[in-house]
Amino acid sequence: MDELYRDQILEHYKRPHNFGRIEGADLEFEDTNPFCGDEQHVTIRLDESGKVAEIAFEGKGCAISTAATSLLTDELQGKTREELLRLPKEFVLDLLGIEISATRMKCAMLGLKVVKSASLGEPADWEDEGEPGDPAEAALDI
Repeated sequence: MDELYRDQILEHYKRPHNFGRIEGADLEFEDTNPFCGDEQHVTIRLDESGKVAEIAFEGKGCAISTAATSLLTDELQGKTREELLRLPKEFVLDLLGIEISATRMKCAMLGLKVVKSASLGEPADWEDEGEPGDPAEAALDI
């Protein structure tokens, strides 16, 4: 089963869903993972009832970071800002479907952090999860 999830992660890394930028977005935010240099920028367009109508992200990063955000953005259409803010880290970990090491946790959570920050309009309070790692080792985790 792990192999299926690993293939899915590599596919989302090579061909991320919702990749790009929405012009005239209602919400947007960008952030980086200082431990490995991952960068992500999220743009969100809301519908008239305040729910996510369209979401896109762009940036650069390791396979875990890119795949996690790609998988996450697939799940957010129709959610309110409040629902985005309540998403737990386990939501993303379940989407990834594999064990994430402490050094890769910040990579896996960057997209969620940026989505929550966009919803708030300011940097989200964030638990400092993970630890410094070597970006060259990122591929070893998948």
